[in-house]
Amino acid sequence: MGIRHRTTGAGLSWWIGLLLAVILVPVGLSGQGEPQVLSAAPQQQSTEQPKFSLEQRADIYMARKAYVDAADYYQRALKQDGFSNAQLWNKLGIAYQQQGNHHAARKAYNKALHRRKDFSEAWNNIGTTYFFENKYSKSIKYYLRSLQGNPHSAPVRLNLGTAYYHKKKYAEAVEEYRQALMLDPNVLKDRTTLGTVMETRSADAQYYFYLAKVFASLGRAEEAVRYLRRALEDGFGDLNRIKEDPDFQKINQFPAYGELLNNPPVPIKH
Repeated sequence: MGIRHRTTGAGLSWWIGLLLAVILVPVGLSGQGEPQVLSAAPQQQSTEQPKFSLEQRADIYMARKAYVDAADYYQRALKQDGFSNAQLWNKLGIAYQQQGNHHAARKAYNKALHRRKDFSEAWNNIGTTYFFENKYSKSIKYYLRSLQGNPHSAPVRLNLGTAYYHKKKYAEAVEEYRQALMLDPNVLKDRTTLGTVMETRSADAQYYFYLAKVFASLGRAEEAVRYLRRALEDGFGDLNRIKEDPDFQKINQFPAYGELLNNPPVPIKH
């Protein structure tokens, strides 16, 4: 915590993984005041105030996107814990990173790693700070280190693929995207507490071509056609390259694919 600029659209843009370890507690958020407990029996009124730990309060502020307040409560929780909790340091790093303070975020993530060398989420998150600073080679180094501890993390492989793409290592990028989708077929759609935050970051037609290629290689024809259409709409014009690509040949019996190539869309001017 965590490879896009259209502002919305699940999976239609650049991805950068930012591993969010937010604890979901059974509370309702009322305005900007203290969180209120959702009552299982609305007819019963209680004046007793809910009890939340400092970490839980911080998690609630993170869920509200009140990142300054969240960082304050994570710091309080760390002090109470004796500054020994690697997970709290990681959460503090996320709160800083959401404020755009990558330097402070890295310091917090490194504090987490000092306490847990095998903390794959923290390795990943350091990689994301370098990615946002356009230091793609450094981000690759940390993503690879993260995968040493958790080789089956779809979000980290997605991040690694994006970093490779920015380094123009297209074959490596395609392979990481493929691995990510094999590990989690819904990695582009899921929004979980241990998922990725998708950020819009100047996607281009070639990117959508490669993403369509990945889906075609997995036999997921519907998604392949959707992203290929987007590539064509954004100006990808090499139809022969598409027709000759062995991955796209795997879906050449899919009716929508043939229709798309026979009647390609007119590129949309941006």
